[in-house]
Amino acid sequence: MAHHASALKQQRQGLKHRDRNRRNVSRLKTKIKSLRSAIAKGDAAAVKGALAETISEIDKAAKKGVIHDNAAARYKSRLSRRVNAVTASR
Repeated sequence: MAHHASALKQQRQGLKHRDRNRRNVSRLKTKIKSLRSAIAKGDAAAVKGALAETISEIDKAAKKGVIHDNAAARYKSRLSRRVNAVTASR
């Protein structure tokens, strides 16, 4: 347990940051899972709409520092390739 005032403050801030980051990561994972399930179903119209929402959520997470910029680019690239494969086959 921290004893100094600055260490106690840092501990409080860490708890707030952890809660905020968990909410952002959870929201991001939910969007990615919904897009992947739409891809698995093969519904081209739903996939296009879900892709825009998911990319927006990925960008927000990267901007907030929840995920690394390169990880965000990797997510967007891989999801876009899968979406393009689904829409091209239809």
